[in-house]
Amino acid sequence: MNVLLILSVILFILMILIGGKTGALSFISLFFNFGVLMMTIFFMLDPNVNPIIITMIACAVISCINLFFIDEVNRKTATAFLSTLITIALLLLLIDMVTKITMIQGFGEEQSEELAPYSLYIGVDFVKIGASVIIISTIGAITEVAISITSSMGETLHHHPTISRKDLFLSGMRIGKDILGTDTNTLFFAFFGGYLALLIWFKDLDYTLGEIINSKIFSSEIITIFCAGIGVALIIPITSWINAYFPVKARKN
Repeated sequence: MNVLLILSVILFILMILIGGKTGALSFISLFFNFGVLMMTIFFMLDPNVNPIIITMIACAVISCINLFFIDEVNRKTATAFLSTLITIALLLLLIDMVTKITMIQGFGEEQSEELAPYSLYIGVDFVKIGASVIIISTIGAITEVAISITSSMGETLHHHPTISRKDLFLSGMRIGKDILGTDTNTLFFAFFGGYLALLIWFKDLDYTLGEIINSKIFSSEIITIFCAGIGVALIIPITSWINAYFPVKARKN
């Protein structure tokens, strides 16, 4: 507990020194987001509730916290919020199909020993829970890309107010290409960093490469990375188009 407190204090001080007011709001938003996730889990325990709908509401609330609470309500955050919702809605169709085809929901055989004393008949749809997990895993990366592109395009429009819609869109796409490579690699290394112990365990169990790839735990995380990467790729043209269309239209009006 003391270590957690010390680390949180260090993080808070650094965010204040570097980010000022925005850094302080970002630190507070961590607790708000944690509360939203806990409430989401609580509602998902109800068998009569659709986890997908709960997840979409949670993603919208998390996006509001990350965008409007930290950077206030303005054209930049509103555009990023709209882009995030559109991308999540499109990604949901893919994720729902993938979870049904791959059957990655539920627990893997490696977890059977820990789960043996408990009953798995808890009355919730594990297919929808699996889809919800992937959606929540992608919301942070998608929101980050949306606000990054929106901020950069806003600066471009500010310094070049006569720029055409096409050139502004291409500017956003070029910015997105740079972000795409770093974000997908971040997702990739976050997985291997978090699941390094699992990979070592697979090695100790003498798993072959095929057994590792076909393991439910491993494949579900890889699919999550791919879906998150697809979401990051999708939001780049969506955000670029919205940022290019509406500001130029408002300028003409």
